[in-house]
Amino acid sequence: MATNLKVNGDRLWDSLMEMAKIGATAKGGVCRLALTDLDREARDLFIDWCRQAGCTIKIDKMGNIFARRAGKDDSLAPVITGSHIDSQPTGGKFDGIYGVLSGLEVIRSLNDLKYETNRPIEVAVWTNEEGSRFAPAMVASGVFAGVFDLEYGLSRADPSGKTMGEELARIGYAGPEEVGKREVHAFFEAHIEQGPILENEKKTIGIVQGAQGQRWFEVVLTGQEAHAGPTPMKVRKDALVGAAHVVTAVNKIGHSNQPFACATVGMITNSPNSRNTIPGSVFFTVDLRHPEDAVLSKMAAEVKAAAEEACQQHGLSMDFKEIWYSPPVKFDANCVAAVKKGAEELGFDAMPIISGAGHDACYLSRVAPTAMVFIPCEDGISHNEIENATKGDCAAGCDVLLRAIVERANAV
Repeated sequence: MATNLKVNGDRLWDSLMEMAKIGATAKGGVCRLALTDLDREARDLFIDWCRQAGCTIKIDKMGNIFARRAGKDDSLAPVITGSHIDSQPTGGKFDGIYGVLSGLEVIRSLNDLKYETNRPIEVAVWTNEEGSRFAPAMVASGVFAGVFDLEYGLSRADPSGKTMGEELARIGYAGPEEVGKREVHAFFEAHIEQGPILENEKKTIGIVQGAQGQRWFEVVLTGQEAHAGPTPMKVRKDALVGAAHVVTAVNKIGHSNQPFACATVGMITNSPNSRNTIPGSVFFTVDLRHPEDAVLSKMAAEVKAAAEEACQQHGLSMDFKEIWYSPPVKFDANCVAAVKKGAEELGFDAMPIISGAGHDACYLSRVAPTAMVFIPCEDGISHNEIENATKGDCAAGCDVLLRAIVERANAV
């Protein structure tokens, strides 16, 4: 491989900072929820940059964007890279968008170097990766991979009842292309780690071997609303007390299934939410993660048993639903090797790592050989406005991505 194959780190950083102005928050992060006007503005900017780089653009019915740089043999299946533009409500300026703009920088740098790959290269933007507006997460890459059907994807609704299909049409990104009908030779995703391991180990590059499995649950505990004064403690059916029992159990389950296990209650709604009324109903979510499917299933059973115990103790009824399951993922050996080779050629300190978060790459791995490149983020903090990565690490990850893409794009 040519020794001068490196990206323009200054240009990549400038693009990241320019994109971060769209949805910028007071604490230095971004709020760019899926299919809002801010998401549309960021998509428009990305497409404008891609067209300036000579790419052709296609958009599918889930709003996924594909920016294509032609190869020597444009009939061959492309190597695709990319991530997402949408953010958490109080998100950072690197999560997702780093992978999108790294893909664009790969194309810009190949243009600068006048380097042609055998296969075409595409940069993808996947719709609603975060799942913070429309649940579940990664729904559009899931439709692409055949995990969900198109009707399911378009019918996902936000808390106000607006569906993905309606919002795609409103912002002008309900594309004509069929979803998932394109052949993919390989897929790479560059991303901040979103955890502290690389920073703690003083490594610049994470060679991602796979990702933890995830199970998401929605739970409703129902008791009986009553007056907070006249109702004796011993006859109460307090749904919030029952929920507190389960929340504590979820935390204990995470700690008791180490290493690797994570267990979180991230959303909770108490009804009627009045200071002098005993709570009659509580809705909450449970997020369980582990790289071993058997352990993940055991954790799920433990959470359900804790909820059943809470109902028995406090006189409650329960609706316990699993709304999403993503099994543990093992990435393709050849693509992982291409990432490792790129890091070695460039002399970066690197280590194998398992992703604790879900990514679009997890679904793409079901339909194409896939791997990921991680770079450190400061203190391991992500999904937070103070999320940060260094200019040098961003360039390093993009350099590795460039070499991995070129290696696969020139493969038979």
